[in-house]
Amino acid sequence: MKLVINPNFKELEAALLKLPILFEHEGHVLYKSRNELRTIDLPGLTINVKRYQKPILMNRIAYSFFRKSKARRAYEYALILREKGFDTPEPIAYLEFKSLGLLHYSYFVATHLHDFRMIREFADGSEIEGREDIIESLGVFIAKLHQAGILHLDLSVGNILFQKVDQKIHFWLVDLNRMRFCEIDQKKGCKNFERLRGSKAFFEVLSRAYANERGFDPAECLDSILTYQQKSVKAFRIKSNRKKRLRKMKIRR
Repeated sequence: MKLVINPNFKELEAALLKLPILFEHEGHVLYKSRNELRTIDLPGLTINVKRYQKPILMNRIAYSFFRKSKARRAYEYALILREKGFDTPEPIAYLEFKSLGLLHYSYFVATHLHDFRMIREFADGSEIEGREDIIESLGVFIAKLHQAGILHLDLSVGNILFQKVDQKIHFWLVDLNRMRFCEIDQKKGCKNFERLRGSKAFFEVLSRAYANERGFDPAECLDSILTYQQKSVKAFRIKSNRKKRLRKMKIRR
């Protein structure tokens, strides 16, 4: 087992060494699919723990010898984001477990946020009237990320959290294991919106705020963002339908 702890949380080392047992028998499940996310209460602190599934053999070899594990990347990218002045739950630790020399499971641990909302509330195309300030602030926030050379490769409605307090809107990014740090031009920046979901009115407000902050043409940005977003939706549907067909074939067999 490999355990790396943020120096700010050294006192949690004993508890973190027991994390696999705690994860199996304690806490509250927030999300469970290929990976699983739980909150666990420790003395004086609630933590979020994400367990990444055991990779397929090829990836087990890659993560063991050539690439950083998803948990390690999530931890290190969180530190970089915070260093650059952007918020994400404070990273506490990451753990890697190997079997026969190959990566088995890995865990990423961070502080738990309370009383937050998700940009997902805009994903169903519901009315944006009265909430334009949130969308505009999001556009400016993403523009500042891109100006800082930060490209979140899974920038979806479920991975952006926010709070609105006293008319001030504050954002956090989560699910950070897929990120790139590079120069981001207009094309690359607009493409980064492709995983977001919402109505055309949502994207009109969002793209205008983004374009104005970056000095781009708002009409060009809107056209590019909608094109990339629609292609992403189409690709997702094709992939989903393919999976459904494969499941039906397996059932018939």
